[in-house]
Amino acid sequence: MTRLAILGSGNGTNAQQITEYFAGRGDVEVCCIVYNVKDAYIAQRAKNLGVEARYFGRKDFYETGAALEYLRQKQADWVILAGFLWLVPPAMLEAFPGRIINIHPALLPAYGGKGMYGHHVHEAVVANHETESGITIHLVDQEYDRGTTLFQARCEVTPDDTPDSLAAKIHLLEKEHFPRVIDETIQSHR
Repeated sequence: MTRLAILGSGNGTNAQQITEYFAGRGDVEVCCIVYNVKDAYIAQRAKNLGVEARYFGRKDFYETGAALEYLRQKQADWVILAGFLWLVPPAMLEAFPGRIINIHPALLPAYGGKGMYGHHVHEAVVANHETESGITIHLVDQEYDRGTTLFQARCEVTPDDTPDSLAAKIHLLEKEHFPRVIDETIQSHR
């Protein structure tokens, strides 16, 4: 059984889709959801899904190592970032070499890096009158949004698009592709 730990900071829609995708599979399961914003809705989603969720603040990620110790206790094999907004600490990168996957709401390397997440990305894409955007699913390294690209999917950006309408297009791409690409990546590493 391959065990996935999901890290998130917000609403948790991707965490829910990933958990539901693997539910009942028998070869892959979501073993826990870790979040770093106390009142994030992802905690409620985890409860609704019957998945253990645990909050860890900045100190527990970067100083005490409590978050990493929890992932070890849960026997996680892979770490999936689903709207997780912090840079992954070096100790976690070392503990899961080549086994941390992130999704970014743009076509990296464009619109990546510190501060470029969620609505900030969509606002920049629309403001720059881009004709396309999309998602990038990639392995995580020591820099924001710089790890090896596993998959990209594109969508058209029209002159009528707003950050909100673009976000809706991006969410559809995430739903369609993120769980499947995670699955394919795990299977290719067995």
